[in-house]
Amino acid sequence: MKRPRTVGKILELAKDKSLHGVQPEVAIELFQCMKLIRFVEEAIADRYSEQKMRCPTHLSIGQEAVAAGVCLALNPDDQVFGTHRSHAHYIAKGGNIKAMIAEIYGKATGCSSGKGGSMHLVDLSVGFMGSTSIVGNTIPVAVGAAMANRLHKNGRVCCVFFGDAAVEEGVFHESANFAVLKKLPVLFVCENNLYSVYSPLKVRQPEGREIWKFAAGYGMPSAHGDGNDALEVFEKIQTALEHIRRGDGPFFLEFATYRWREHCGPNFDNDLGYRTEEEYLSWKERDPIALLEAQLLPRGAISQADIEEMERAIQAEVDEAFDFAERSPFPDPDEAFVGLYRE
Repeated sequence: MKRPRTVGKILELAKDKSLHGVQPEVAIELFQCMKLIRFVEEAIADRYSEQKMRCPTHLSIGQEAVAAGVCLALNPDDQVFGTHRSHAHYIAKGGNIKAMIAEIYGKATGCSSGKGGSMHLVDLSVGFMGSTSIVGNTIPVAVGAAMANRLHKNGRVCCVFFGDAAVEEGVFHESANFAVLKKLPVLFVCENNLYSVYSPLKVRQPEGREIWKFAAGYGMPSAHGDGNDALEVFEKIQTALEHIRRGDGPFFLEFATYRWREHCGPNFDNDLGYRTEEEYLSWKERDPIALLEAQLLPRGAISQADIEEMERAIQAEVDEAFDFAERSPFPDPDEAFVGLYRE
């Protein structure tokens, strides 16, 4: 595993932070989940040049804390709707890693039968309802599912992830308004990584606008938090879920975070000039995994030997998933149109 550029900086950031009242075993589970996401995505990046993963892939390396903190707080039967950058959401909700890697390889054993690729993941058995390549596309679907859940009185919460650019789509505003009007059990989670592809917020929205504040204008409780602090994410999600499960309607949370790699693909793209090296390094110093590690180790919640054993087990799981994908067959051409809605 790569170490942060400045370990001292990580320790400085972590020294005054408590565990937010989170039990140590929960904090360790968050840590392990983030490690798994990181290992899977680093492996994708390392192998992408082999040309066996022929679909576009959007990595969330650096953003792992949001997915881990949100999904660990949810119930197993709660429903999650993803984005085009949803490996982390799928993994954190308990999706099958073998099936995910096989899907990226376009194999029949993939979670979408090899027909969807990286941006179209689904695992209904763990409540991961699907991801999509269209910005903002899952927002109205999640609100519709929440409406169904309320009618069925099954107690499920619908959580929908989206980026900062999705709130600029009209469908977000329509969906937010409808969710508040009908007091639907929806958790809106905005992962604000500062950029819509290569465009920063300042060229897309008026100066000084804060996403969570204008979301509050629709009449739902809204808050923001540090998306690189998994414990803070977990704590804030619990508060939001308490509100939703009481029947008080939707809740909106915006988390500030940052992707390390290029918008789409396995490489780094700082050379394009849309973000500075200084900005990139400052966020990398706030590596969410290293930050949580620096909170756990001094408190004796985990040892370095424990971490090394965890990493060995995760690496073995990741290697097994890629081996499975390599061995799996491609879909039968006769099944190309199975599952499509046709007249």
